[in-house]
Amino acid sequence: MKFDFTTRVFEKEKITLAGTEEYIVRGGRHLFSRLPEAFSGIRRIGVIGWGSQGPAQAQNLRDSLKEGGSDIVVTVGLRRDSSSWKKAEAAGFSEATGTLGEMMGVIAESDMVLLLIADAAQAELYPDVFKAMRQGTTLGLSHGFLLGHLVSRGEYFPKDINVIGVCPKGMGPSVRRLYEQGRTTDGAGINSSFAVEQDIDGKATDYAIGWAVALGAPFSFMTSLEMEYRSDIYGERGILLGAVHGIVESLYRRYVDQGMSPKRAFNETVESVTGPISDTISHKGIRAVYDSLSAEDRKIFENAYSAAYLPAREILQEIYDEVASGNEIRSVILANGRMKTYPMETIDNTPMWTIGAEVRAVRNPESTPLNPFTAGVYIATMIAQIDILMDAGHVYSEIVNESVIEAVDSLNPYMHARGVSYMVDNCSTTARLGSRKWAPRFDYLFNQLAFPRVDGGVSADSATVNRFLDHPIHSAVETLLKYRPSVDIAVTA
Repeated sequence: MKFDFTTRVFEKEKITLAGTEEYIVRGGRHLFSRLPEAFSGIRRIGVIGWGSQGPAQAQNLRDSLKEGGSDIVVTVGLRRDSSSWKKAEAAGFSEATGTLGEMMGVIAESDMVLLLIADAAQAELYPDVFKAMRQGTTLGLSHGFLLGHLVSRGEYFPKDINVIGVCPKGMGPSVRRLYEQGRTTDGAGINSSFAVEQDIDGKATDYAIGWAVALGAPFSFMTSLEMEYRSDIYGERGILLGAVHGIVESLYRRYVDQGMSPKRAFNETVESVTGPISDTISHKGIRAVYDSLSAEDRKIFENAYSAAYLPAREILQEIYDEVASGNEIRSVILANGRMKTYPMETIDNTPMWTIGAEVRAVRNPESTPLNPFTAGVYIATMIAQIDILMDAGHVYSEIVNESVIEAVDSLNPYMHARGVSYMVDNCSTTARLGSRKWAPRFDYLFNQLAFPRVDGGVSADSATVNRFLDHPIHSAVETLLKYRPSVDIAVTA
């Protein structure tokens, strides 16, 4: 699927990814002065919700619009009894200044409504939201979940409003943290996709790009809300959260069973993934991990990669099918009802993560190993995820951001800082539920299908390895690395 777009305010740039052409928009603080023009006709932006994305987006928008000389008012909309009310006040929003108010009232008063409440809450409240919105206003989403839910019910958005999406390729805390780093370092920020689902006045594309620029995105690429929710929900259950959790759990136990001390096993799994493996991919690309290995370690990598690729692809295909069919969306809505009785508990209660806290306390980055077996399993899963997205027709920019950049530049740094629960539970409820559901499946399949092949002496499949070495994703990643954030995220522990 190809995406092209017209913008009156910003410059689009053509890039070539693995032989295919796409268009992107570069961001930067120097573009904040264009925001008044980009948001022509907008007087008030209502940011609805204060979950993972709400705090970051409300504050980034407010700060960017002010810096750009705009008089647009950013107002946070919450339930009157919300526990987040005081948190919004602490961030500088208040009822007295007209920047904090009751949810439906803010929706009714806003020219642009950014609906950032939990996905399950969107599925419950959308009739009231649509009723409160005025004709000619704009609905903004940071996830295509609501579209998927509406389609599953044979419904659609009201025909008299714009519907756009801006979807940061990272959790809310990353969006805010890198924006803050961008105050002193140009180019710091989280990349975003944007989508125009419905344009009633010819302004929707510039609204979407302006929103992405105001969030601090170094670059933004176009997608559709349908392709976004498929890749996003799928990716969260895959290499971004669920798969990486299942990988490190299974490898940790394997290494301990092989005689490693628990601390060393943690170093050879989590620390290896979130340290040198992620760092190498982030700055040099996926293939660079393999190229950095010795001849002996390359054989270990190849055996692990060859053994893990098909089991990973099997479960990733199942996940994609569940997302595309609407089953995973329905699963989230059903789980939301159960959570009233069975709330989500933390996922770092095993001895592995207790050991991890001890390892982090004395961490020496210079001595963190790049374990070739760990790298083989992790990268096999990443490539399998990429292959599923390619087969489903997603564009390269979306594939790389959802499977590579978001993993190594936004999410893994949080696991590196404080463990898996800190990474997963800083994300949306949909992501948290998906990770908990699918991580054990990855753990199980690797132990049942992948590791026995290696232990049984099955040699690496040369065709599988060669497909990895010659994979077109490497050139796409190499190109997009030029657009990565200009700094590594500084996660505050």
